[in-house]
Amino acid sequence: MTDPELLQALDYILNRSDEAAVDVLVEAVTRRKRDLTVFNVIGGMPNPQKMAKEITERIDSGISASIDGIRNSVQEMAIRILREHAPELNDKQINELCLEWLPNVSGKGASDKSAAAMPPDVLLSMIEQFISFSNSEMSESVDNSLRNEMGAWPERYWNSFPPVVRQIITDYLKNKTSEKDFKSKIILALGI
Repeated sequence: MTDPELLQALDYILNRSDEAAVDVLVEAVTRRKRDLTVFNVIGGMPNPQKMAKEITERIDSGISASIDGIRNSVQEMAIRILREHAPELNDKQINELCLEWLPNVSGKGASDKSAAAMPPDVLLSMIEQFISFSNSEMSESVDNSLRNEMGAWPERYWNSFPPVVRQIITDYLKNKTSEKDFKSKIILALGI
């Protein structure tokens, strides 16, 4: 064994832990085994850094599409108002005013594609991380890693969950449903 973290953990468990620490460790190992089983069912353990990058790209893509859609709606409304209240302006003048009032901050034209739906395994991992964070079970290093990759990741995750998943999570976090029911509902909602 050359993994220094494993050696350090084993040293702590075997030489320095008391009964309360052993109980916590047993629970952590049980949870980790359960997570690995769930991940094996869906095709293996995800790579958190790769997933964070993919999630960030998809969320950013969705946000860009939404902003472009809103911008187009506002531009159409501005054109309609200008034509109604300033009929003396020609099309070129109206377009110049719209460009001045509504600059294209993205540097591109309107997007005609919406954000692709996330794969169920990615959503499942996001849900697991969100629940772990919400229950104060997430390690500080994992939280920091996600924040370094994505900034305010809990909010980004929450906003990217489908409404039905948000409701299931809310019920679980408010203890309105058991862990077993929560898992069953999530699996059904994700179609796994």
